Amino acid sequence: MLHPHRSLGRHGFRVLMSVVILVNLLIAGIFAANGAWPVVPFCGLDVVILWLAFRVNNRAAQLYERVRLTDTDLTVQRVARNKPERRWSLQPNWLRVTLDGPPRHGGQVTLSSHGQSVTVGAFLTPDERADFAKALRGALALWRRAPCHPEPVP
Repeated sequence: MLHPHRSLGRHGFRVLMSVVILVNLLIAGIFAANGAWPVVPFCGLDVVILWLAFRVNNRAAQLYERVRLTDTDLTVQRVARNKPERRWSLQPNWLRVTLDGPPRHGGQVTLSSHGQSVTVGAFLTPDERADFAKALRGALALWRRAPCHPEPVP
């Protein structure tokens, strides 16, 4: 399962918004006491904009990708809020895992097999993408070394 990184949880968000609101109330009170009352609505506006930015970020963080390697195929399932679920099935025998570009400069992990390509983990950090590509290559190497178990003939 690949999830976007979220560095601020619910509790942290509440604490941050409480501090921002208190600071803005203090600033608005100072300006209002000095007769600059037109500044007061703008102190509330920046709180609303900050709240909206976090709301958009949290909705985007509901995206996830599931990469699953089975005996017969590798499936990639991408689920995002208010978008139809996307699913790709790739043949692991000929699957190539490539990490484009230098890892520090936002390379992409691309899975390619039989002319079909899927980019996964675009929301991961460069180090996480490199770790994911390495882990998937290792899993594919183990999958390819596993002995074939033909079905018994009746």
